[in-house]
Amino acid sequence: MEAEGVKEKHELSRASLGRHVLNGLLLCTGDMEHLDKYMQGKLFVLQLSMWSLRGVSRVILANNPLSGFLILTALFWASPWQVLLGTLGVLASTLTAVIMGQDSTEVSGGLHGFNGMLVSLLMGVCSSAGDWYWWLLLPALYGSAACVFLSSGLSSVLDHWDVPASVFPFNIIIILYLLCTGSDNPYFPHHPATPLWNMEPNDTQLIVVEVVRGIPLGVGQIFACEALGPSLLILGAVLLYSPLLAVHALLGSAVGTLAGLSVAVRHDSLYSGLSGFNGALACMAVGGIFFTFSWKTHLFSIVSAFFSAYANIALSNLLGTLGLPACSWAATLTTTFLLLLTGNLAAYRIPTGQVMAPEHNLRSRSQWEAGNTVERESTDV
Repeated sequence: MEAEGVKEKHELSRASLGRHVLNGLLLCTGDMEHLDKYMQGKLFVLQLSMWSLRGVSRVILANNPLSGFLILTALFWASPWQVLLGTLGVLASTLTAVIMGQDSTEVSGGLHGFNGMLVSLLMGVCSSAGDWYWWLLLPALYGSAACVFLSSGLSSVLDHWDVPASVFPFNIIIILYLLCTGSDNPYFPHHPATPLWNMEPNDTQLIVVEVVRGIPLGVGQIFACEALGPSLLILGAVLLYSPLLAVHALLGSAVGTLAGLSVAVRHDSLYSGLSGFNGALACMAVGGIFFTFSWKTHLFSIVSAFFSAYANIALSNLLGTLGLPACSWAATLTTTFLLLLTGNLAAYRIPTGQVMAPEHNLRSRSQWEAGNTVERESTDV
């Protein structure tokens, strides 16, 4: 009997340890609201680091500082120069928002950091001067700070329809920068984009393994990352925040790749993930971020991924005639139009100020519907 009692105690202790580990892992998922409470009253440098990490994860529609740290690790793995540019960009835009006195909730949530990071990353990718070209830090810092001004101005207009400024500032600033400098600028030269239809014809053979490899690369291309290992780590950062969001990221990238195959885009676009990243963004936005997950919104997320991928191909051909990249205009415009829709889909719309992890949004909607049902029953006569 004593041996059985000791055995039961060991089993209980193991079960208790397992619960503690599971609870610890769960604390690292989702929006990590408990961390915001813990950071109150801490040193400004620590708070700024936390806000910036959230800003990094906001690029991929997440809001988790640990996800932001994993993404920075992935970018450092791919290119230390790119992670330096991205870090300076998110810090510059976040500090600018603090100096301008922007809403503290938005600043702490990283909403003023992700556009700055994208601007600095794309300046580095488009630059033809190579890595460690220090003069590039000047336009990167200036463009990142300018995103805050543009975001603030756009928000005052878009708030009337409860539509976020999203990455409109990034898309506008990077296009203006490339138009100002030109491909032959002596200080800030960049690679001119080429229309897809103006390239050499495709090879007759399609490498299936490379096409499948391009699907996770489509997630990495959101950060202009073309390496498989870092792209998988970025996908892991999305998975840490929300498994549902990670599924939609891969699904959207696969849909974008399929759309590219259907119109015979260049094989390089399929292999590098460039055909999939706009589809991934649109699918994630509709599949659980701005709309509560259901079978209807799931189907709409697939449709939006197709529409975004085709729009990206069209915009690449249009802007490529001017030597400009299409960036993420397709996903941004597609998501904005869907947010303005009325009808059955609008019933699943989540107010912009209440957007959280998809799993949390799903629970909140279930509780809201249950509360409404109880209220209706209590008022019946």
